Amino acid sequence: MRFRNLEACPGVRQPQASESPARESAKLENAELQDADLVNADLSGVALLLAAVGIYGVMSYSVAQRGHEMGVRVALGAGRANILWLVLGQSLRLTAMGLLTGLAGSLLLTRLLASLLFDVKATDPLTYLVVALFLAVVAQAASLLPAWRATNIDPVNALRQE
Repeated sequence: MRFRNLEACPGVRQPQASESPARESAKLENAELQDADLVNADLSGVALLLAAVGIYGVMSYSVAQRGHEMGVRVALGAGRANILWLVLGQSLRLTAMGLLTGLAGSLLLTRLLASLLFDVKATDPLTYLVVALFLAVVAQAASLLPAWRATNIDPVNALRQE
């Protein structure tokens, strides 16, 4: 049974002579690639969030473990800026070590990565630079709250806890 008037069915599209099956297939493939790109972007965002939470946790733990030392420093006259730079410097050193380790690992795995990348070489220096700078900024941002807490340590309470 054929329908002569397909306009009566709003969900059915009129076939157009200009659309070939190959073009329709290319449109579907392009839509699937866009969906895959969105999933990859979402997963990358989750990975970045987990990295930031992990850095925050490590730095908070480090500041808590060094509370006695920070209390002694404040009692001996260290200013807030000195304590802040002490914690942020430690974070920067850890970030640099992590970035160097990640860079070395990614360079070793470039052959595996090459098959997963589109329109970007596996050893693209601009991509490595942008990712490294972005992760360094995220790491420092995640370290700011523990560093700020370290500046508010009361030396008397810090010395009593040990």
